[in-house]
Amino acid sequence: MIDFRYHLVSLISVFLALAVGIILGAGPLQGAIGETLTEQVDALRAERTDLRTELDATQTALDGDERFIEAVSTQLVPGSLEGDRIAVVELGDVSDDVRDGVRAQLDAAGAAVVSTSTLTEAWTDPDEESSRETVADGLRANLGDNAPEEEDAGATLGTALALALTGSEGGEGDAGGTQRSAQAVDLEAQLERFGFVEAGEEQTEAAQAVLLLVGPAGQPQQTADGSTEEAEPAPDTWTAVTRAVQQVSGAAVLAGPTEDPGDAVQAVRDDEAIAAEVSTVSGLSRLTGRITVPLAIAARLDGVVGQYGLEDDATAVLPPAAP
Repeated sequence: MIDFRYHLVSLISVFLALAVGIILGAGPLQGAIGETLTEQVDALRAERTDLRTELDATQTALDGDERFIEAVSTQLVPGSLEGDRIAVVELGDVSDDVRDGVRAQLDAAGAAVVSTSTLTEAWTDPDEESSRETVADGLRANLGDNAPEEEDAGATLGTALALALTGSEGGEGDAGGTQRSAQAVDLEAQLERFGFVEAGEEQTEAAQAVLLLVGPAGQPQQTADGSTEEAEPAPDTWTAVTRAVQQVSGAAVLAGPTEDPGDAVQAVRDDEAIAAEVSTVSGLSRLTGRITVPLAIAARLDGVVGQYGLEDDATAVLPPAAP
């Protein structure tokens, strides 16, 4: 049993410790502690000032680079797509800044944007898988010789999309025929009716090239019950669509921000077979990427394939100059 003397000794020990701490803090240690704290504060202030100076210098350099890039673009972009008919397709969510920035460069290049459309969640929603297969099976008979060998819903729907955008009276992808074919109009109507495509203004001319715009890779989403579900769309879905569009149109360019690993642009570059056919442009969140888009399309129309951007897996910063 613990008696009163034990409690008394414990209390005395506590008070002695407090007294010693007060005496030391107010006496010999006071100056040392104060000086140390003052030196640390001064060092942090100096570091903050240096970092602010570096940041201001970096921002000034970036502003200068931006002005230089804008000046160079006025020499490279205008006329690079003069009169060429381009279809723009958004693969899921694309930001307004990217959309407007890319469109401004296409206009500057002299391109004729004959179609703007968006692919809906029906392409990627797991709950729509059976619907995709049913619609794809129904469309295969209308694809003729262009029907893909593999019975894959994504490839079949991608082929139907490409034919809807580029099919002309002179033949699919024929630059000499500008009027859309009856097959193209019918395929577009079916894709819209089944909820796979949201089209913009009515398309009257067949496209010669297709620009596919994709947003950044999605992040896993937290559900209401606390579990985590995979983000959609999966890059593989857009990879299949991109390859099908290239095989039909002969001139497809996939462009996106490439801010995160695992997006559609990265997926195409990682597949040697597709990368040999499809051109990609990364960095659409920056002016450099947007300027590259019309140049990449022009190069692809000339038969040049490239992976353009500033990342390590890009093959070049810019397409080669036109002869």
